[in-house]
Amino acid sequence: MIGSYIIIFIIVVLIASGLFTVKQQTMAVVERFGKFNSIRGAGLKLKIPLVDKIAGRVSLRVQQLDVIVETKTKDDVFVHLKISVQFLIRRDHVYDAFYKLQNPHEQITAFIFDVVRAEVPKMILDDVFEKKEEIALAIQRDLKQAMLEYGYDIIKALVTDIDPDEKVKIAMNRINAADREKIAAQHEGDAQRILIVERAKAEAESKRLQGKGIADQRREIARGLEESVDVLNRAGINSQEASALIVITQHYDTLQSIGSDTKSNLILLPNNPNAASNMLNDMVTSLVAANKVQESSEEETPKKNKK
Repeated sequence: MIGSYIIIFIIVVLIASGLFTVKQQTMAVVERFGKFNSIRGAGLKLKIPLVDKIAGRVSLRVQQLDVIVETKTKDDVFVHLKISVQFLIRRDHVYDAFYKLQNPHEQITAFIFDVVRAEVPKMILDDVFEKKEEIALAIQRDLKQAMLEYGYDIIKALVTDIDPDEKVKIAMNRINAADREKIAAQHEGDAQRILIVERAKAEAESKRLQGKGIADQRREIARGLEESVDVLNRAGINSQEASALIVITQHYDTLQSIGSDTKSNLILLPNNPNAASNMLNDMVTSLVAANKVQESSEEETPKKNKK
C-alpha cells in the first residue's frame, strides 16, 4: 500500500510539473533536451516532465525604448537627442526574435545611433529643430528594414527632445530677444512716422481752412466797406469823407477792443478832427509812391538788358 501511494504521488507530481500557463499576448518557447520544440500561445499548456522545459517567454505587446544620442550638427554644435522607438515582436516570427538576437535593445540602440549620427551632422542647429520629423522618419525607415529579419516590427520612431549645450541655448535666446526688439523698434518707428505724417496733414488742412476763413473774412469786410461807402454816398457824403469816416470808426473800434484786455499795449494815434483824413491821405500817398517806384524800376530793367 505504501508503495502504491508513493507511485501515485510521483505520478501526480510529474503531471503537475508538466502543466504550465501562458499569459495573454505572450508566447512561450519550449525546448526538448536543449533543442527547440514548439511555441505555445496563451492558456493552460502541457509539456513532458523532465524532457521539455520552457526556454523563455516572449511578449507580443508594443514596447518602447528610449535612447539619448549625443551628436554634432553641421555648424559644430553638440546636441542631445532623445529618441523613442515603439516596436513589437511579430507573432509569426517569435522563433527569429528569440533565437537570432542576444540583446534586442542593444541592437536597436546601435541602429538608432548610426542613423542619427548620419543625419544630424548634415543639418545646422535650426534645421534640427525644424526637421525632427524627417530625422524620426529616417530612423523608422532604416530600423524597420534592419529589424524585420529578426522578427521585430518598428511601429513608430519619435524625436521627443532636442537639448543643445546650455551656452548655445542662452545665445539662441539672446538672438531671439534681439530680433524681437528690432521688430518692435521698426513698428515704433512706423507708428511715429505715421503720426508725424498725419499731424502734418492735419496742420496743413487747418492752415488751408484758416486761410480760407481769413480770405472770406476779408472779402466780407471789403463788401461791407463797399456797401457803407454806397450808403454814405447816397446820404450826400463824398467818397473821400466816407473813407475818412470809415477809418475813424475802425480806429475807435480798435481802441475799444484793446481796452477790453488789461494786458494790451496801446498806441495812441493823432485824434484831432482831421486825423482820419490825414491818415487816409498819408496811406494813399504812400501807396501811390510805392507804385511809381515799382513802375520806374520795371522801365529801367529792359534798358539794362538792351545794353
